[in-house]
Amino acid sequence: MIITITVTSILVIALVAWLANRVLPFEVCPICAGVFLTWVGLLGAYFAGYPIPLTIPALLMGGSAVGSAYQLEKRSSRASPTTRMFFKVLFIPAGFIAAYAALEQWWTVLLSATAFLAVVAMWFVSSGRATSSHEETIGDIEKKMEDCC
Repeated sequence: MIITITVTSILVIALVAWLANRVLPFEVCPICAGVFLTWVGLLGAYFAGYPIPLTIPALLMGGSAVGSAYQLEKRSSRASPTTRMFFKVLFIPAGFIAAYAALEQWWTVLLSATAFLAVVAMWFVSSGRATSSHEETIGDIEKKMEDCC
């Protein structure tokens, strides 16, 4: 029964997010929103005393960790392959630690892991932009040289 509720929740929230994308000034991944809000809701219900098996939110939380890494990687597509791999090696296990800490109610570990995730994400996104601006400068110089002669 709980898996039916979970899948229905993901689909309904994804549909709402998809519709919201038509009016929002930014884009939200509908599946990411559905999975994230569903596991947040399941954890809330669990902490409120409802008998929710933690395996389901745990699976969804793992998916969110990997999905977040994927979404951030798309935003920094100009980062080198080595930088992208290093980012995923740091980000995904830290996401699993944060998820486990939330399930076990280890709030200090959760806050520490979340802060680490934020720092790694900011570093990665900024490293992708730095490469991007460097490549744009090279492209500008090449274009000026072609136009010159």
